Amino acid sequence: MALMIGVSGIRGIVGDTLTPQLAASAGCAMATFVGGKPIVLGRDSRPSGDMVRNAVASGLLAGGSDVIDLGIATTPSTAIMVTEHKAAGGIVLTASHNPSQWNGIKFLTPNGHAPPASMAQEIIDILKSEKFALVDYSNVGKMSADHSTNDVHVNRVLKIVDVEAIRSKRFKVVLDSVNGAGQPVAKKLLDALGCEVTYLNPEPTGHFAHTPEPLEENLRDLCGAVTGSDVDVAFAQDPDADRLVIVDENGSYIGEEYTLVIAARRVLEQTPGPACANLSTSRMLDDLAKKIGGGSCVHRSAVGEANVVETMKANNCVVGGEGNGGIIDPRVVYVRDSIVGMALTLDFLAATGQPLSTLVAELPRYELVKTKTECAKDKIGRVLANVQATFANEKLSTIDGVRIDWPEGWVHVRGSNTEPIMRIISEASDQATAQDLAQRIEKIVDATD
Repeated sequence: MALMIGVSGIRGIVGDTLTPQLAASAGCAMATFVGGKPIVLGRDSRPSGDMVRNAVASGLLAGGSDVIDLGIATTPSTAIMVTEHKAAGGIVLTASHNPSQWNGIKFLTPNGHAPPASMAQEIIDILKSEKFALVDYSNVGKMSADHSTNDVHVNRVLKIVDVEAIRSKRFKVVLDSVNGAGQPVAKKLLDALGCEVTYLNPEPTGHFAHTPEPLEENLRDLCGAVTGSDVDVAFAQDPDADRLVIVDENGSYIGEEYTLVIAARRVLEQTPGPACANLSTSRMLDDLAKKIGGGSCVHRSAVGEANVVETMKANNCVVGGEGNGGIIDPRVVYVRDSIVGMALTLDFLAATGQPLSTLVAELPRYELVKTKTECAKDKIGRVLANVQATFANEKLSTIDGVRIDWPEGWVHVRGSNTEPIMRIISEASDQATAQDLAQRIEKIVDATD
């Protein structure tokens, strides 16, 4: 588990499993895959960033690819710059919410989003086979730097909101960027929107001030900074700033699932249409689309950002994302984007003139239960077949494991790609019902030979 190589990219511990040799080979593989065409390269703020960047860049250059180096940049910012430069693809160096000793290598398509599994597998196969197409001395790629990334990103985002309406409110905001890559671009956005901001952990040092995953237990300081103040809203980013969590004006942690719903509500009320979320994301989005009407509906995808994007494109979705705080607005980029999430939330607050807690209270409330149970990898297929047979008369989706929908709630069960476990996510209007639904699946896992 100290090294993960798969269709979601590469992730490992620096100085142990993520070595300079592996990073250089990943660069060689990407350059080989794109035929030596230009690649955009960005990284989050981890202390190992320069080392991994230099190693990956050396591989890209050796394969004939010119490298446009963005320096420290968020994942969505890097994706945007792939499209700006009309590059053959991109690489962002990040281990997302993993601790500082980790780093990772994520590939991006020429359209600036996570590659579909087939494309990602081709790159990984080249990496593992070491069948690199290296060039001679006269065709080695060239390095250049682009310092316009944050400006380009913010300018795209400002086009999708009512800037003057937001500025007129002079919102007071607290932002926790957990010493990741997100603060510089977020500051540029919030300044442009006329917000008065208190910054927590702003310096992009990569020495994370707290556990970097934006969960409630890791955001006590952020909630405390709001409680008893006149702050309107608080935001928390993860290290590569593709996820956003929102805290209301009372200092209450709203929950990751609400980021997508709040942002999607603003989009759908202005432009009703299809939306997309993965199978493990709350039913709140479906309720919202039904209430708004006008052609609004929700398409479900397999878990994983690349799957969400593929489904969004296939159905011309106006908005999408995942319940981990990830919002995707195709007007900006087909990547989860905390900057988009902040802008749409502030746009929503400005348009309604109501406090965030009131707007959240208007949304349906569900209890989400996430569990996992041990299951040998060779048993996973049999478990899923038994689940499908047991609930054959219910509403089922089998595009990723099995999801069963009942009037009172739903369960999604799928095998882990990295561990010998089954992941079980259930949702209902109360926790007892959600737990009962999950336990139905756990009994099938236990009873399967």
